[in-house]
Amino acid sequence: MIMTQQKNRPVGLVAIDREMARQHADALASYEAAKTKAHTIAASLAKTRKLLLLGMGGSHAVGRAVEPLYRALGIDAIAVPLSEQLGQPLALEGRTVLVTSQSGESAEVVRWFDETGGNAETFGLTLEGGSFLARTVTSLIGAGGTELAFAATRSLTVTFALHLAVLSALGADPSAAFAVLSAPEEPDIASALAALATVRTIVTSGRRLQGLAEALALGLTELSRLPCFSLEGGQLRHGPMEMLSADIGVVLFRGNDSTAGLVTAMAVSAVETGAPVIMFDASGDEPVAGTVSIRFAPATGLAAIFAMLPAAQRLMIAFADARVDDAGTPVRSTKITRSE
Repeated sequence: MIMTQQKNRPVGLVAIDREMARQHADALASYEAAKTKAHTIAASLAKTRKLLLLGMGGSHAVGRAVEPLYRALGIDAIAVPLSEQLGQPLALEGRTVLVTSQSGESAEVVRWFDETGGNAETFGLTLEGGSFLARTVTSLIGAGGTELAFAATRSLTVTFALHLAVLSALGADPSAAFAVLSAPEEPDIASALAALATVRTIVTSGRRLQGLAEALALGLTELSRLPCFSLEGGQLRHGPMEMLSADIGVVLFRGNDSTAGLVTAMAVSAVETGAPVIMFDASGDEPVAGTVSIRFAPATGLAAIFAMLPAAQRLMIAFADARVDDAGTPVRSTKITRSE
C-alpha cells in the first residue's frame, strides 16, 4: 500500500477560516447596529460634501474601495494612508473625516489624535467598542469584536457593511448589497489556483473596483510572503506591463459599470503577454478568451464587492497555503501594529 502524506492545515489559516465563516452574519448585524450613528455621519457629509478617509493596511484598502461610491453621491471623497496624513497632511477644515482601524489601537491612530485632535466632524469605524478610537470619537462598531487572525478577511467585510449603513443614510439603495450578503455565491476557484501554480508574483488590478484589488494584493503578500502588489488599470497600462510574462500572474476585477470595457481591454492585453490572467467578473459581459473567469451575477458597487471578496479571499488563502508551510502565522509583523 502506498501511503500519501497529507499536510495539516496551518493554525493561522484555521484562525482565518473561523473569521470567514462568520463574516456575512457579522456584516449583516453590523449594518443593522450602525444605522442610527450612520445618520449622524450622513448629516455631517450632507453639510461638508467632503470626505477624508484615513486608515492603514486593509483599512486603507477599504477606503480606496468606497471612494467612488461616495463620489457617485456627490461627496468629494479621498482616501489617504494615515501615515501620509501625519507627514504631509491635507487640511481638515470643511471636511468630514472617517478614521478606520480594525483594532482602534494602531500607532498611527493614537498619534494622529494626540497631535491633531481631529476636528468636530471626525468619526471612527472599528471592530472594537472599547478601543482608543471608539473612546475618542463617535464610532460605528462592527459586530463580532476584534479580528484575531492575521490577514484581514472578516474585518474587511464588516467595515464595508458599516460604509453600507452610511451610504444608505445618504440615500443609496442598499438592497442589492444586502441581497448578496444574505445569499453569497460560492464559485469554484480551482482553475484559478491551478493557473497561478508556477507564478513568481501576482499583480492585481481594477478600475472602479481598484480598492478591492488592493485589498487582495495586501492579503496575498501577507500570507504568501511573496511581493504581490496592485496597480490601478490605467497605471498598469502606462509602462509596468513590461513586467508581464508567463511567471507573473494577473488578477483583474470587472464590475457592471462604465469602466468594464477598460478592464476587458487590459485582460486582452495581459493574455497576449503570456501571463496567466484571472478575472473576477460581475460585469455580465462575455468572458475574455484566454482568461480564467470567476463569474458572478451582474453587480456594481458594494454588491460587487460583497460578491467577489469571499471568493478572492479563498483564492488568496489557497495560493498562500500552497507556497508557505505556516501560512497565516506572521514572522515579521503583528496583528495590531503599535509602532511606526
